[in-house]
Parts: sequence; C-alpha cells; structure tokens
Amino acid sequence: MTMLNSNRTVLVTGITRGLGLQIAKSLLNEGYQVVGTGRKPSDELTKLLETSNRETKRLTFKTLDLANFAAIHPLVLEIKKQHGPLWGLVNNAATAHDGVLATLHQRDIEETIAVNVTGTILLTKSVLRTMLGASGGRILNISSIVAHTGYNGLSVYAASKSAMIGFTRSLAREVGKQGITVNAIAPGYMETDMSAGLNQEQLNSIRRRSPIGRLATPADVASSVIFLLSDAAEGITGTTVTVDAGTTA
Repeated sequence: MTMLNSNRTVLVTGITRGLGLQIAKSLLNEGYQVVGTGRKPSDELTKLLETSNRETKRLTFKTLDLANFAAIHPLVLEIKKQHGPLWGLVNNAATAHDGVLATLHQRDIEETIAVNVTGTILLTKSVLRTMLGASGGRILNISSIVAHTGYNGLSVYAASKSAMIGFTRSLAREVGKQGITVNAIAPGYMETDMSAGLNQEQLNSIRRRSPIGRLATPADVASSVIFLLSDAAEGITGTTVTVDAGTTA
C-alpha cells in the first residue's frame, strides 16, 4: 500500500461481481479510496464492504444503472462532494445478450448500447469535468477481445466494445494536455458471469490456444488496471492493452 494512493479516489462501475469486484480488491490493496457502482450489492460485495471498512472506510458503494441517464450526473456531483475530485475512472460495467442479430429482440439491443456505450460516455463526461478542475487523472475503459476477433452471437456486444476503443483513442487526444490519460483494456475470456454462456469444451478450446496454457483471470486484468492508474503509466495514453493469456497472439 502506498501513501500517495490514499489521497486518490477511483470510481469503478460494475463492482458487484467478477472483474469489477477483483478490480476493487486490487485497488484497496494498493491503498486507493474506491467508490463502486452497480444495480444492487451482491453477497460478495457486502462481505468486502464489511471487511475493508472495519478500520478505515475506503470502499463506498453507490447504486447506479447506467441505462438511467438522468441519474448519472447527480451521482457524480454527490461523489465529488463526498470525496473530492476523482483521480481515476474504470468503466467496467457492461451487459451482454447472447443471440444472433436476426432474432435478437430490439429491447436487448437498446439495453446493450445504453449501458455499454451511451451511459458509459455520459458518466465519463461528468467525471472528466472533475478531473479537468484537478488537472490530472486516469480513465480506463474495459473493452473486450471480441471487439477485434468477433464471436458468433455477440455482434451487438462486440459493436459496443469496439465503440469503447474508438472512444478511448479520440478522448485521449482531447484531454492529454490536461494531464489526463485515457486507455482501454481488452480482456480475453475469463471464467466469470460474462462467459457463463460458454460450455466447458469451448473454454478448453480457448485454453489450448493460449501459449501459457490457461485463460486470463480477473486478477491479470486488475494488475493492468493498477499499472495504468499509476504515475508510472503517465506516458501511456490512447492505447488498448490486451490481457488474454496470449490466445489471440
């Protein structure tokens, strides 16, 4: 844990389980103040809140549905009032509906774009205003290797994750002179809720493509988040870091 990070607050969306929960744990281990959002707390998150806040309250949970656009800016103002300007934003929350486009319900298409693209961009806009006032910060967008490789039945999800890569590149050019870096991380398949639709044979097939013989883990991705949030990464912006255990190498 570093003393420098204890003065820095990072907002992480989609903190209730899987990758978001692991990112929160890693940030706490590095001494950051963490504000996490999600639709409702999970049992795992409740336990983490209890254990991490026994001595010092460094983890806070806020309810947020990114599809509720009107709630986004007021929440950011509330967080700023309580914690001051944010140092980091990790846009991790996402939703996916598995199904071929020809039969995918319009409701599912609209929800995917609302959460993964529109809501995420609006949240970034509000957080960015706090960072501009503080002359520095880190924005990380969690994309996916599906944005590069494609996958049958995930065309809309892939479109939303591709949007995050283009968003990252352009926003990095807008805010770089203000000391703010913007990067994306593209995780490979991990054994989380997001890959629950894959059967064991599909997961084994992905493992066989890895030079190191395994799937990427949430801890692997969280380590990349920690690095890109740090001062050591101040010269890295506008790029996408792939964390997939080499399966697309």
